Amino acid sequence: MSTTRSPRRTRPAIVVALVAVAVALIGVGTAIAGTPAAQTFRDQPLVAGTPCTVTARACVDLDTQRSWLFTDGKITHGPVPVAIGGPGKETPVGHSLRVYRKEQLHKSGEYTMTNGEPAPMPWAVFFQDGGIAFHEGRTDTPSAGCVRLTPENAKLWFDTLQIGDQVQVVSAKQVQADRAAG
Repeated sequence: MSTTRSPRRTRPAIVVALVAVAVALIGVGTAIAGTPAAQTFRDQPLVAGTPCTVTARACVDLDTQRSWLFTDGKITHGPVPVAIGGPGKETPVGHSLRVYRKEQLHKSGEYTMTNGEPAPMPWAVFFQDGGIAFHEGRTDTPSAGCVRLTPENAKLWFDTLQIGDQVQVVSAKQVQADRAAG
């Protein structure tokens, strides 16, 4: 029995790896400069007092670590303080992310508590691949990429956001610079 891999088996693995890297770099729903999604974001008016557009249902400003809920381009709640990802586990930027799953009593598949049990992520509203979600948690320490809210705000985001709702996670400074540059 030979232990050498045939080239036919490695080529599909290489293609799969390259596609995975491309998706990770681009991000699902993320607007990259020069793309139609980025142009659409720039063309939409911003909700007054926020860095997000009137098409969003939820907004996160990474610079000020605040979040809002919108209805029909108007603020219905917020700004509220949030925790975002820390160094090496940054919360991904995205202009056209979508809520794709909600789970009231979600448990992390990646992180555990000191007793070894899966870390709780109550009121989880997933909007980005890789398990990135709004959920209840401490807002005074960095997250592992999620957007953590106080218990009352996490429940409100969970109750308000529906599958398919648009979420925008942006840097207000970058939005301002991009719009000034035209």
